[in-house]
Amino acid sequence: MIRHIVALRYAASTPARDRQAILADLSALRGHLKGILDFQPFRNISAEDPLVHGFRDGFWFDFTDEAARDAYLADAAHQAVGARIIAACIGGAAGVQVIDIAL
Repeated sequence: MIRHIVALRYAASTPARDRQAILADLSALRGHLKGILDFQPFRNISAEDPLVHGFRDGFWFDFTDEAARDAYLADAAHQAVGARIIAACIGGAAGVQVIDIAL
């Protein structure tokens, strides 16, 4: 299983409704793509603020395997949501951190 973790540093100007719409569209990918086992949004509540670097929001997907993760990455619906995420984050892609781990 692959856990695809994404931490976000949203711009202060990104409205809560836009953040919620992004999460809803990501969640909808579960019904669109095979191999997605789970999707979970999260809020980083770490007290180590100097080490958080503004990455306070995020989500993860659990995929059956690397092939399912790769299909997600190539999917047009995912890429459209990804473009919205980059536009909503401080510094564009610099406001997005991705970590994939094998579980």
